Amino acid sequence: MSLAIVESAPTDLYDTALRSAARPEERWHWFARYEGGARHSLADALGQWVGRADDADRDLLARAWGTVLDAGCGPGRLVAELAAQGRQAVGIDTSRVAVALTRALGATAVRRSVFQPVPGEGSWDTVLLADGNIGIGGDPAALLTRCRDLLAPGGRVLAELDRPGTGLRAARVRLERGAERGTWFPWAHVGVDAVATPAAAAGLEVTATWERDGRWFAALTAPARPVARLGRAS
Repeated sequence: MSLAIVESAPTDLYDTALRSAARPEERWHWFARYEGGARHSLADALGQWVGRADDADRDLLARAWGTVLDAGCGPGRLVAELAAQGRQAVGIDTSRVAVALTRALGATAVRRSVFQPVPGEGSWDTVLLADGNIGIGGDPAALLTRCRDLLAPGGRVLAELDRPGTGLRAARVRLERGAERGTWFPWAHVGVDAVATPAAAAGLEVTATWERDGRWFAALTAPARPVARLGRAS
């Protein structure tokens, strides 16, 4: 399961989860509940978010061109890895705690939603949607359209996806810990073999897919020229 509760989630319980994620014994108390009853542990995901970049992460980042924007950066392991490599990267996240944790790693982060104005709009070479963040907002086509607008012509989105056969599924999810219940928020899952549909709707082309250590990824490339905008008749 790939689920990063970042942009769409109310930040109260998400902030609490990030604060407790550094303590392994605390991670096991956190769950994502899907509307309809299914519940999934977030223990492994929290451990991954607050850990260091692993081999699959480094393989992903090796495919990132030029300037990199990490949308929904969480506590910043990928932005920190890029900074350590001397590369230009910025993370954005709606969580104050996530931004603070990212900056504590020596990386650059701004508290911002990907759907709000972002520094350098239209000039980023790569936008990252790691840890399943293609689910942000519950509408992958809308999110990818927004990411395309953030890219320079010919830039690319690098997205982490679900395994083949997952399809494209929208849901409502909430965070849970013990008796604590978060607010329902929209999320989506996209299988690696289903990403071409929302990518095409956003004006992006799937130029590569790959698997590494049980994780699935795709590169979605923007047109080499800006997409023409139709003006509204007066």
